[in-house]
Amino acid sequence: MNKEGKTNVILELTIDFSLKIISYAEFLENERKFVVANQLLKSGTSIGANVWEAQSAESRADFIHKLKISNKETYETEYWIKLCQLAESYPNPDGLQDDILSIKKVLGKIISTSKNNN
Repeated sequence: MNKEGKTNVILELTIDFSLKIISYAEFLENERKFVVANQLLKSGTSIGANVWEAQSAESRADFIHKLKISNKETYETEYWIKLCQLAESYPNPDGLQDDILSIKKVLGKIISTSKNNN
């Protein structure tokens, strides 16, 4: 919740997603899939880290910039998730694809709205 007692949807989505990514990456590491686990862990948790950092942006432009970085990380993360889905020797990343799509939609809306409120 924020200062006004309202839920910050994007913060909650990205924290929940990061926790799921951590669990999945740990599972991949146990399966000795170290390279993909590391890449997915970096990009997947970076989404939320940049959203979190945007909450203390110095200006509207800085806020938008940080969210754009977060949005770029969603595309990289989606790539790694897709590889895991398609590779026969990888465990299915259940639900992560749906989660990343939800995050992309919310981020896109926030960025668009923030740009239009100048």
